[in-house]
Amino acid sequence: MPNKFLSHDQQRAPKVEQLFTQLAPRYDLANDLQSFGLHRLWKRRVVRLALGGAPANARVLDLCCGTGDMTFEARRQGAALTVGVDFAQAMLDVARQRRDAVGAEVFFARGNALRLPFADGSFDAVTIGYGLRNVADVEQCLREMLRVLRPSGRLVILDFGKPANWLVRTLYAGYLRAALPLMGWLFHRDPQTYLYIIESLRTFPAQRGIEAMMRSAGMTNVRVFDPLLGTMGINYGERA
Repeated sequence: MPNKFLSHDQQRAPKVEQLFTQLAPRYDLANDLQSFGLHRLWKRRVVRLALGGAPANARVLDLCCGTGDMTFEARRQGAALTVGVDFAQAMLDVARQRRDAVGAEVFFARGNALRLPFADGSFDAVTIGYGLRNVADVEQCLREMLRVLRPSGRLVILDFGKPANWLVRTLYAGYLRAALPLMGWLFHRDPQTYLYIIESLRTFPAQRGIEAMMRSAGMTNVRVFDPLLGTMGINYGERA
């Protein structure tokens, strides 16, 4: 049965927003359980890559920021300005609650990843964690991220990966098929909430496909990292 939160037409954005509105209240807890807390290490690594060699007054855009993990991390690692953008208002509400609780100097705004409300070259680094898989047009999103990057600025992407090794790939798929519907039922009484991840991965190009897109877009110093045997993928590149 098709996943009710996944569409490949003009309903893609409304359905994804519906999904994340449902997930928002328990999103952070579910991420910790699902990844055994490892997602925090991967996100810190993404931000380190994004800020490595950046100027002291670095401006960072965290796109599809969700509840703000990497937005806060960029500020902790020394960015002068960090802006988190997401189109799911419920996720931004949680991010702002977190910001207000700790007094972090970060900014959050609602926006469309395919039409960013920023001038060309506005940021020294752009990060996106577990968001590229959810947009209606991956290549258009990539073009927008490059547009708002300054020359030599860094783009770093984190998402679920597709392991190259067949055994790892088989075990990984088995874990997802067993764990995700159970988590969906426990947290939301709806197994389709987390089964969405499996369905969205079917057409997602993952780390090797994103690498090819970045090279095709003319990015330099393009690299791929494969945390946890490639079950996650980190793509790095610099705007020419």
